[in-house]
Amino acid sequence: MDGYQVTLYTVENRRYHGKQLSHWLLDIVREMKFRGVTHVVAAEGIGHDHRFHSWHFVELADRPEEITLIATEAEMQALFDRLAAEDVCVFYAKFPVEFGFLGKAAPKPDAAPA
Repeated sequence: MDGYQVTLYTVENRRYHGKQLSHWLLDIVREMKFRGVTHVVAAEGIGHDHRFHSWHFVELADRPEEITLIATEAEMQALFDRLAAEDVCVFYAKFPVEFGFLGKAAPKPDAAPA
C-alpha cells in the first residue's frame, strides 16, 4: 500500500486537555483505529526553538518525545483534520512510503487493522 509515515514531535512537559500531550495523541490515534503507532522517548535533542532538551536526573519533564505512525493518505488527512479541529500545535515530519506485510502469517489486505 502507499501512504505516509508521520512523526509528531513534542516534549514530556507539554500538556493538552490535562494530559501529557504525547499520551493524548496516542489516545487519538487509538480512537481513530490506526494500524499502529510507536512512542519513543529520547535522551536529548534540539527543538525548533533551538533550545536543548534533555533528560536530567533532577528534571525529567523536558525529555524529547516522538510519535511515529504509518497510514494511508485518507487516514493521515483524517488525523490532520482532527488535530486542526482541536487546535493543538504540534510539529511533524511527513514522508511518502510504501507499506505492507511480508511472510506467511501476514494479514489479508482486506482484514481489519490489528
